[in-house]
Amino acid sequence: MTAYLEFEKPVAKLDERIAELRSASEGDEVDIASEITRLESKSADLLATTYASLTPWQKTQVARHPNRPHLRDYIEHAFDDFVPLGGDRYYGDDDAIIGGFARLNGRRIMLIGHEKGHNTETRIKHNFGMGKPEGYRKAIRLMEMAGRFGLPVVTLVDTSGAFPGVEAEERGQAEAIARSTEACLALPVPMVAVIVGEGGSGGAVALASAERVLMLEHAVYSVISPEGCASILWRTADKAPEAAQAMKVTAQHLKRLGVIDRIVKEPVGGAHRDPAATAANLGKAISKELDALAELPSETLIRTREERFLQMGG
Repeated sequence: MTAYLEFEKPVAKLDERIAELRSASEGDEVDIASEITRLESKSADLLATTYASLTPWQKTQVARHPNRPHLRDYIEHAFDDFVPLGGDRYYGDDDAIIGGFARLNGRRIMLIGHEKGHNTETRIKHNFGMGKPEGYRKAIRLMEMAGRFGLPVVTLVDTSGAFPGVEAEERGQAEAIARSTEACLALPVPMVAVIVGEGGSGGAVALASAERVLMLEHAVYSVISPEGCASILWRTADKAPEAAQAMKVTAQHLKRLGVIDRIVKEPVGGAHRDPAATAANLGKAISKELDALAELPSETLIRTREERFLQMGG
């Protein structure tokens, strides 16, 4: 069942009417197929028009959609032979950040990403995609392993931010994020990062400091959530839409600013309407970037990463 967002209510009403007509036509001699076809066409056109002019706040809602595909979905549809590797060898494992060996179109890679979960049980298990220090230290371990074996690193970022709990601070959250960012920048192998949903704060940057950064069409990437920004500037989260507009959180804004390199198209109506097609588009885009980076020496890769971040805001 499709979960409709607030701004999709006109589409929801049309789809509800289509469902009613289909139900009423079952076993009825009256042929209303032409009316159903007309309404379906109208619904598809309205959906396309709506998604062609989304505001930054509406894109934020799409990026957070409860049915939006996460890491596990991309592993199922875009990658092969995934072998998970757990633990940071210091404290324990973290289900919010998952990583391991995989293949993408026959190419062996190290895949690392955030997993949010799809229902109450799995969201609690994966801590809503908010990584803890052991998650980032696990990512460091896997990146270093990839460097030793000469495997390119692919990261799929989808987090509102690193876990802010007391226990995470006690175990060195800030230091773990900084070390993970440092590990990305020092990788001797190609690295491609993709913002597939929310890219929030240092929790995202720690897995996205790559020489190639991609974003899905309706993903968002920012130093703080729109609600957090609004709470600081206006003392109310009600100003989140204005904050999202001012912060330039969308893929389209960030492409123009040079923060990201490529926008990956989503199916009409967002990735949650066709996860398999989204994964296919994503796999092709990542493969193309890895092909372009494959022959570059380590020194060039490291210098490229450093330069992209030094040039931001220049």
